[in-house]
Amino acid sequence: MRILQWNKLSAQEQAATLSRPDMLADAHIEQSVAEILDTIKRDGDAALRSYTKRFDGVDVADMKVPVTALQQAWEDLPSADKAAMQMAKANIETFHTAQIPGVIEVETMPGVVCRREPRPLDSAGLYVPGGSAPLVSTLMMLAIPAKIAGVEKRIVTTPPGADGKVNSAVLSAAYLCDIEDIYMVGGAQAIAAMGYGTKTIPKCTKIFGPGNAYVAEAKAQISARMGGPAIDLPAGPSEALVLADDLANSVFVAADLLAQAEHDPMAQVICVCRSQDFADAINAEIPRQLADLPRRDIASQALQNGRIIIADGVPTMVDIANLYAPEHLIVQIDNPDAITAKIRNAGSIFLGPWTPESVGDYASGTNHTLPTYGAARSYSGVMLESFMKFISMQKLSRAGLEALGPCVERLATLEGLEAHRRAVSLRLGTLL
Repeated sequence: MRILQWNKLSAQEQAATLSRPDMLADAHIEQSVAEILDTIKRDGDAALRSYTKRFDGVDVADMKVPVTALQQAWEDLPSADKAAMQMAKANIETFHTAQIPGVIEVETMPGVVCRREPRPLDSAGLYVPGGSAPLVSTLMMLAIPAKIAGVEKRIVTTPPGADGKVNSAVLSAAYLCDIEDIYMVGGAQAIAAMGYGTKTIPKCTKIFGPGNAYVAEAKAQISARMGGPAIDLPAGPSEALVLADDLANSVFVAADLLAQAEHDPMAQVICVCRSQDFADAINAEIPRQLADLPRRDIASQALQNGRIIIADGVPTMVDIANLYAPEHLIVQIDNPDAITAKIRNAGSIFLGPWTPESVGDYASGTNHTLPTYGAARSYSGVMLESFMKFISMQKLSRAGLEALGPCVERLATLEGLEAHRRAVSLRLGTLL
């Protein structure tokens, strides 16, 4: 990985050092996705089957996976795998159940009561990437909070494998998480199907889940179209930023960097450290761990976009983290808790040497669907409230309207909205 001295870089060079790969700003991808969305909207299931043949290389006659197949996959799963999924499910449920919001009721002035009440979404489309890795964890991270939130219609789409089937581990997770509607379709076409609805796949209120550049672009485009669904957050290739002082274990740091690098050739990993010696140790350790990594070709490509930045102190390290706004921020410095209040921009933070990012990906309980590409500056990761909306209410007594009405009349007059004023004054007139 390339080593850079932060305080020797110009402002322009620093910005370039923290830049992401520009794959999401590809005009070809934008045009291709727009065409896919339009085609699915027009031709529905026929277009879905055509794109599945074209992109996945398989003919899918019936896109919906039978419910019996989910149960069979679970029954066939080795007991050790079942136990791991059940432990992860329990932790995810515990953390997300704690997020259930209550009703807020406030009397803003005598006789004027305002309330806010939560409601679950009517439906949620959950996209689970396939490709080179069956992301069982993504299904669990989306399906579990959706159920806790009370979403009745939970739709999963995921691409079929070369054998024309969904990976059995993904089906097992769907069964464990009480998913009954799972469809064999992936990519931008799956996002279009959930956004517009087809004869087979229901239209969804909001779409969740990570994916490649085409999926990310499809989510962005369809959410911007009139009447389109909402989306959870902007999400592109995975990324991690590690803050490490000279007391950090270079083996642990290298392992965390590789854990992100193996996701995708476009994944980005950055380490911010304190010394040249530690940077050299990281560059020496990575090839040792990479040598027998099954996905070493993918990780090697991702590492080409990697950086090791040498900073002059912890305050600078924190500044770099806030500038980059990483999806995953791994803090391996002495007393990591001391800097958490200063971190403004991050999807999820992993504190201390015994907290690899992998635990958040799978089983600690926090959600791993997180903002990437700098979106952590303005977005949170998926949480229970992502599957909910809130309705405000107000109720005034007669005395409340008498007290508040003149204020509203005056403000309506300032805006020149006479009907607004009269809606109050006519009522007040009956009180005379």
